[in-house]
Amino acid sequence: MQVQVHTNQIEGSARLQEWVGSAVMDKLEYFEELLTRVVVHISDENAQKSGPDDKRCQIEARPKGHQSISVTHKAADLGIAVDGAAEKMRHALEHLMGRLEAKVVSTGRMQEASEEPTDALLQEEFLENQQALGKD
Repeated sequence: MQVQVHTNQIEGSARLQEWVGSAVMDKLEYFEELLTRVVVHISDENAQKSGPDDKRCQIEARPKGHQSISVTHKAADLGIAVDGAAEKMRHALEHLMGRLEAKVVSTGRMQEASEEPTDALLQEEFLENQQALGKD
């Protein structure tokens, strides 16, 4: 997984980029095989002026074979903004993985995506109805 860090209105030193990159990787380590790239944008919304929630961290993750996911977190401190955004991304990826691993079948119960339908009679009945209607 490749992590890119971009800064706006914040001095983007190598130390800052390394710290942000490692903080995000620590939170998203479980999803390393799923992700191709993670882009982190950190900025100071009010430039040199201080204010509440003026530090912003946006994380965009690109899962293999899926559209990118983006989350944002604002805080008064840059560390809190990065941790908050990384945690939101972790939750978003957990949600995505949950949708990929299981699906709801017509019976209303959960079924693993790799599992075949257990009720072959329903499938046979459907096929018989299609043949009766002349739709092979």
